[in-house]
Amino acid sequence: MRTGRPGEGAVAASSAWHDVPRERIQRFADRALEQVPDLAQDILAAIRREYPGLAFIADESGEPKALVAIRHALELFLEQMTTGSDRPRALPEMFQDFGRGEVTQGRSLDSLQGIYRLGVRLSWRRMAEIGQQVDIPPAAMYELAESAFEYLDVMVAQSVRGYAEAVARQAGERLRLQRQLVELLLAEHRTDPSAFLADRAAGVGWQLPEKVAVAVLLRPAPEAVAPAVGVEVLLDMEGEHPRMVVPDPEAPGRAELLHRAMANWSGAIGPSVPLAEAATSLRWAETAVGMIEQGLLPQGRLLHCGEHVEALVLLPAGELIDELARRRLAQLDECGGPAHAHRLAETLLAWLETRGGTPEVAARLGVHPQTVRYRLRQLRELWGEDLDDPDRRFELELVLRARRLRGDLVPPPD
Repeated sequence: MRTGRPGEGAVAASSAWHDVPRERIQRFADRALEQVPDLAQDILAAIRREYPGLAFIADESGEPKALVAIRHALELFLEQMTTGSDRPRALPEMFQDFGRGEVTQGRSLDSLQGIYRLGVRLSWRRMAEIGQQVDIPPAAMYELAESAFEYLDVMVAQSVRGYAEAVARQAGERLRLQRQLVELLLAEHRTDPSAFLADRAAGVGWQLPEKVAVAVLLRPAPEAVAPAVGVEVLLDMEGEHPRMVVPDPEAPGRAELLHRAMANWSGAIGPSVPLAEAATSLRWAETAVGMIEQGLLPQGRLLHCGEHVEALVLLPAGELIDELARRRLAQLDECGGPAHAHRLAETLLAWLETRGGTPEVAARLGVHPQTVRYRLRQLRELWGEDLDDPDRRFELELVLRARRLRGDLVPPPD
């Protein structure tokens, strides 16, 4: 018998249980072992009454596994009580299985712990009766009760361990299936993918939406915790840039959810597209993230591609824009120095964007109208009839907007 927790050293000689004559302890154990089958049945019946919705799985012989476990636990406790030997190794694995079973059944550990307490309480009543029958002193029975509840602690601890292992395994499996689903969603599809995605989506409890938006994320730190976006949003945290599939992006509350969840993260989210076109949303998000990393777009938040269309369209076409600029802005090389060329380019863009007269251009540039009139006359001299051609005006505005996005319209130093 032990007064410490199972697995600790043997009790000291002053233990009340240790002072009970060995033959009396043996009589106690013999009577208790005789009653184990009936006691196990009584405990199982009480569990059925207290937990009527609980399912009991049978073993190969057709006997409820719970009944086998109750008998085994009682026998192990009596063995420990009478011999003082270490707790048999079969106990931890058996009760870990119970913990794993709660996860499989979709329950918490509350009911399992309640069942254990019920079993220990009923067992103790029977042990107390047997103790009186064979004259076990009250002090020794108190020690026995203490050991019984320590034994309960061991059962609970082992079940918690099994439960935690099963939860982790289940979560890992869900993440694996979720990554597979994300890969399928983001593949190019020529037809509606709903039919072959339905089973995969059901496997992770995800309802196929009509529209999605795909985000590509930048980690704030190598070991950063994944954004708490909830189960409706699919996350793939593998790879250098995690990916996120947001269902029904325009749904009420969705934008606020993402704003809160992405507080410490940055990246880009592509446009809302039909489910079959998720790869398109991904491409825009990847493009935007590449530009964020180059310093061409702002970092520090989840950037929406729809708010940066001009940059996303113009900046990736840098070589084409440069070639067009060489042909359409060659006149600026003839106007007397970088500073004056900058002022003319700035004025030309303001005129193209406003489509207005001198007052509108002057207000945009913050200069005197007379200055604008002078510059506009120069522009007319340099480009002539090209300024009246819609196609030429479009090309000029295109290359000047691209220069502004890249910071090339910043005034040169004096």
